[in-house]
Amino acid sequence: MSGFFSALHEVSKRPGGTFSLAAVALILFVAIAAPLISPYAPNAIAPANRLMAPSLSHLFGTDQLGRDLLSRLIYGSRVALGASLSVIGISLTAGLALGMTAALSPRPVDLLVLGIFDIVTSFPSVVLALALVAVFGPGLSNLILLVSIVFIPHFGRVARAQTIAIRNSPYIEAERVLGAQRWRIVLHHVLPNIIGPIFVLACMDIPVVITIEAGLSFLGLGVRPPLASWGNLLNDGYTYLDQSIWPAIFSGLALIIATLGFSLLGEALRDTFDPKLRRGL
Repeated sequence: MSGFFSALHEVSKRPGGTFSLAAVALILFVAIAAPLISPYAPNAIAPANRLMAPSLSHLFGTDQLGRDLLSRLIYGSRVALGASLSVIGISLTAGLALGMTAALSPRPVDLLVLGIFDIVTSFPSVVLALALVAVFGPGLSNLILLVSIVFIPHFGRVARAQTIAIRNSPYIEAERVLGAQRWRIVLHHVLPNIIGPIFVLACMDIPVVITIEAGLSFLGLGVRPPLASWGNLLNDGYTYLDQSIWPAIFSGLALIIATLGFSLLGEALRDTFDPKLRRGL
């Protein structure tokens, strides 16, 4: 536990570290405590209050159906965070498995895995995610699964490179000489030594996933209404921009804070755990 707080202290000393920790902590708190802090039900319709400006009764105003915008933004944080963490978890696990398998397998298997990675990464991430969701249909579960496929090569290549760098290390050779099974070498020596850089990479990919989810939802290919999503809210704000600017402003600010917070956190973690990448060196 002391090591965890020491790492947080180091992160806070990096440029943007304090802001990133505060922003990420705020988003986590809002997502977890949404039912407790939301002033209204996120889908409660009140046509008489449609497109209201911010007031004491509705701090962020209302949307085109009279729903409280603050409440929908609060519940939208659950969708953004849940989708991004699910995508990162699935793609990181699959990427680790494929990357380490490729690095520790015979050359034909390595080339096959690399070929699959090359096929997926030959398309821009957003374009491939858009195409897959358009083919298989919108919805949160489809979005999570299909965007995860897009990110698997991202983690797989790093896992493969890190595994290749340590697979011939003296302590690995010593384990082989002592007759250790391959699964033991992988779990006790390879995985602990490569998980650090991949964890940092995962933190830096969270804002990318958040923006992809918001972009697909904005286009109507992601989260389906009435489920609150920052992308849906931004689309509603754009549609009714001539009547009220508040939905577009507040949903855009939520996306900015989330993406900036996680991006700066990833950079601060990188600088903290890899001295070679520290600024100024």
